[in-house]
Amino acid sequence: MIKAGDPCHLGVPSSEARLHFDTELQEPGGGPRRRLLMVDDEPAFELSFYCGTCPLLFRRLETAREKLSLERMQERLTGALAEPNGDGVIEAFGALLPQGEYLPLLLDVKPRLVIPGQEDDYFSGEQVTTWGIDQFWGLPEYPHTPYYRTFETAVDDDAHLYEFIVPMVPPTWNERERVEEYVALMERETVPTAVAISTLDRCQPAIDRGEDYFVHWGLTHFLLDGHHKLEAAATAGRPVRLLSLLTLSESLAGTEDAARLPALRAQPRSARATR
Repeated sequence: MIKAGDPCHLGVPSSEARLHFDTELQEPGGGPRRRLLMVDDEPAFELSFYCGTCPLLFRRLETAREKLSLERMQERLTGALAEPNGDGVIEAFGALLPQGEYLPLLLDVKPRLVIPGQEDDYFSGEQVTTWGIDQFWGLPEYPHTPYYRTFETAVDDDAHLYEFIVPMVPPTWNERERVEEYVALMERETVPTAVAISTLDRCQPAIDRGEDYFVHWGLTHFLLDGHHKLEAAATAGRPVRLLSLLTLSESLAGTEDAARLPALRAQPRSARATR
């Protein structure tokens, strides 16, 4: 944890924002409506369901094909921001986002690239210990994207915080030359800055079917800028600075929970202690 800013109002009307949150319209006789992250009016990710009892989720959809980096900010983000609103970065990226209340967080993260179904995958690991496997499919949830794990810590005996960074497009879409340039910069001790819009979701199953029943706090950062930086950091084992714009109005957790994040994020990293 570097610094937390004060909650602030950011964004433009949803009709003008490149990124916004939406609810899928329910057809007559259809199933539950999906909570969606939209990019350029296309569904990009399906998110944890509103009920709060379904498993934590960020599932990439077929129309997730766009990054939201700003060319004019590239030079300012080559190094580490010292303040959440350094060099007008919040205002610049705020113009991409829907109007709402946001909590700026400036974090140092050391990302680990995770492939779903393989080692360190939250969805086939910690999530299964609480929810079990999907009762219909007989499989764990599947996010349809590689993602980065960065941090976790205990909230209390009955709750645990997990942090993820989710690229808008897979790392395989990154330009190899740019990734290598950032690896070289990081090996010279440069710490570049990435930018994300983030959600904080609290999820707990209504019925205890798993081996370890507790509340999962999911702090999920969706990358606006920094796809090459995150892959380079994971490759080189180096830190990257992350400016997180946490949406308070679109998270499933309440504002009181979000207010606890700076203190929780300042704790030492610790895995869930199973009984």
